[in-house]
Amino acid sequence: MRVSIIGGSGYAGGELLRLLLFHPKVEIGQVTSESSAGKYVHTRHPNLRGVTELKYSPMATLEPCDLLFVALPHGEAMKRIDTLAGLAPRIVDLSADFRLRRNEDYVTWYEHPHSSPEWLARFVYGLPELNREAICNARYVSGVGCNATATNLAIWPLFAQDVADRERGVIVELKAGSSEGGAQAGPASHHPDRSNAVRSFAPVGHRHTAEVLQALRAIGEEPPVHMSVTSIENVRGVLATAHAFVRPELRDGFALKHLWQVYRASYGEEPFVRLIRERQGVYRFPEPKILAGSNYADVGFDYDERTGRIVAICAIDNLMKGADGTAVQCMNLMMGWDERAGLGFPGLHPV
Repeated sequence: MRVSIIGGSGYAGGELLRLLLFHPKVEIGQVTSESSAGKYVHTRHPNLRGVTELKYSPMATLEPCDLLFVALPHGEAMKRIDTLAGLAPRIVDLSADFRLRRNEDYVTWYEHPHSSPEWLARFVYGLPELNREAICNARYVSGVGCNATATNLAIWPLFAQDVADRERGVIVELKAGSSEGGAQAGPASHHPDRSNAVRSFAPVGHRHTAEVLQALRAIGEEPPVHMSVTSIENVRGVLATAHAFVRPELRDGFALKHLWQVYRASYGEEPFVRLIRERQGVYRFPEPKILAGSNYADVGFDYDERTGRIVAICAIDNLMKGADGTAVQCMNLMMGWDERAGLGFPGLHPV
């Protein structure tokens, strides 16, 4: 199958290109970059030296293909969606442009209305663990926010199985690596300022909160979601630590073994979710360090019987399960292939 990538010079575009070059069922047609048109893709992604002789094309020269990946900055795909839809019968858009179903949510969280609101209902939110059946039948699939993905995978079973107290909601603290900010340099990524940082990036109001609210709204009354994001030294990785409370009527006798039952019921058959809660060792709970380059989400949990507090934890590689790995997993589902195709790399240890 012939696929093309629009916006292949950034981190997301480069990681997507790496995955697709080794996918058993895919041929890459074109990769676009306006700033690097005519140059080899390895000039932006040096890890691909000797792997491909592909060169960047300008967007104006795009030819029809079977599936189109779009990795443009936020706000760009929504302006071009009618044109893009004429180039391919299937689209996976990695930006935030089609993640939310309601136009008013773009006004609230992105501070502008959607420029093509009639397209919102045509896209399926692209997190297979929540929307697998819909993705299998979709022609248009949105990307996912990395912080939203880590949060959703951590807390989804608690609300889907009606264990968490919806009135008290959930508080989640996310620690995020620097690649989450993209390839474009700025004051916050300047090495003397970024190195060794543990910086509160978004104490309140992070845009990915909207994706978590949307997911929870689909399975019941919308609970309060309080999200904070902290920038840390890592280049890759997101670690979500979420705090929720057991419903009062379930408190009596509730124990850690019941959380095992809840999470196994939700994720026991998931190919890319691993349940992590060991009794000893360094990696007793999820750790993003060992997931670099992997599409796995490691999910763990603990329980405070004294207070009824559940701590739900999820670690991912923000460029993989939080972006490109999930996008390729969605492509596999859309095409009826094994969703694990091209995504077998387990990460590295030590790293």
